[in-house]
Amino acid sequence: MLKMENVSVFHGDVQALQSVSMAVEQGEIVALVGANAAGKSTLVNTAAGVHRLRQGRIRFLGEDVTGLPGHLLVGRGLVLIPEGRHLFPFMSVMDNLQLGCYCGEARKYREKTLEKVFAMFPMLAERREQLAVSLSGGEQQMCAIARGLMARPKLLILDEPSLGLAPLMVQKTLEIVNEINATGTTILLVEQNVQHALKMAHRGYVLENGTIVMEGTGEELLNNPHLKKAYLGI
Repeated sequence: MLKMENVSVFHGDVQALQSVSMAVEQGEIVALVGANAAGKSTLVNTAAGVHRLRQGRIRFLGEDVTGLPGHLLVGRGLVLIPEGRHLFPFMSVMDNLQLGCYCGEARKYREKTLEKVFAMFPMLAERREQLAVSLSGGEQQMCAIARGLMARPKLLILDEPSLGLAPLMVQKTLEIVNEINATGTTILLVEQNVQHALKMAHRGYVLENGTIVMEGTGEELLNNPHLKKAYLGI
């Protein structure tokens, strides 16, 4: 579904990604893990058309989408929910959600998609007229995920969805990710909680200093001695 080949990205003169290659197959949950500043957000932002690559190629659904801007990728079904949620705080929950369906053909299915989103997030239905700023951190994350779903994604990329959330909301967020995947949406998950991410992932990649250093099934990576020592403290 998504294939990145030898992708290199620079921030000014600083190289953030070095010849990174990775793939996400249809129906999977793929976890991308690594330490802070490893390049995880740069990688998913590049995949989503936010950052430009200096070298390499990106293919989505069999087509070369290298250099394609983000709004066109959203229209094709590749949707990023960025770290930090990036809601419009002084707009209502409903307005934030509806902003998610203005690319591609998603607008045609707005009411139908909104019905599904409210079924998955009944709390948002109850608070649809509230300002986004009035929601708790966990509720704002649910709103950000729901806004992404309004675009009817084929591939949903989530960048640190549990960051800053209470443990109960972390568990709820990851359950929602599994539920979304069960409906047929492919997931690329960047997650600070390595153990949780790899337990739920079909496959995973470990990024260090802008380079993929390990890949395998979630179970294989969880049992890898280097990963246990570096990220799980075992």
